Amino acid sequence: MAFLKSDTWLDLVKHLLVIVGVSLLLLFLFFFVYLPITTNHGETIVVPKVTGMQLDALEDYLDERDLAYFVDDSTYRPNLPPGMVLTQEPKPGEKVKEGRKIYIQVAMKNPPVIKMPKLTEGSVKNAQMILNSYDLVVGKITLVPDLQQNQVLKQEVNGKEIKPGDPITKGTKVDLTVGDGLGNQEFPVPNVVGMPADEATTLLAGQGLQIGETFYQAPEEGQTEGTVVKQRPEAASGATIRSGQLVDLWVAGKEPLKAVD
Repeated sequence: MAFLKSDTWLDLVKHLLVIVGVSLLLLFLFFFVYLPITTNHGETIVVPKVTGMQLDALEDYLDERDLAYFVDDSTYRPNLPPGMVLTQEPKPGEKVKEGRKIYIQVAMKNPPVIKMPKLTEGSVKNAQMILNSYDLVVGKITLVPDLQQNQVLKQEVNGKEIKPGDPITKGTKVDLTVGDGLGNQEFPVPNVVGMPADEATTLLAGQGLQIGETFYQAPEEGQTEGTVVKQRPEAASGATIRSGQLVDLWVAGKEPLKAVD
């Protein structure tokens, strides 16, 4: 073919120009014809709002808009119907290409089972925070006589004690038994008059009472030094007291010297 001969430098220039022209034509066809056809270049779809919709209606709804969905995560919400779309990505109003998947999070049908946390030996406020973090519900709080004020003594579900580590479903109500710090059961005031002060202190502490003020006074006739000669409240007939209350003592003799560190 005479055209392809390169007998002169002019022929070589012609050939180069032809090659460059063909290359430019191919590039133009690739970027401005082929790519727009295969990728719908320049055509976008506005993402609709799908949160609040039910999962079973979502597929047809998105098919009509040339979109798809993928369940990326699920979580349990006791106050929402199962299958409801909770979140979506991309957000409503964003522009995407046809066929784009919308990643969604849906409400679970059945609550997940977790291990019951330990609430006893801690404060009721701390127990409430733990229950909330585990997606459990604070149920009935019952105060009982106990010197451990606001401390959780027992954790129960439906009237039965539940131990730490036992299986429990999220959203379950957990009832708490809590110490009132004082007690509501009254009993007769113990009589410690005439007892050595240390024995009186031990007896009162053993009954859940606290020692208030201790006053020392010179022994009167017939009084033994170091013994309790008076108490407040008095152990009169019919007098009652509750756990945690204070008892003041009067002791015959001088106050013992305190040890110096």
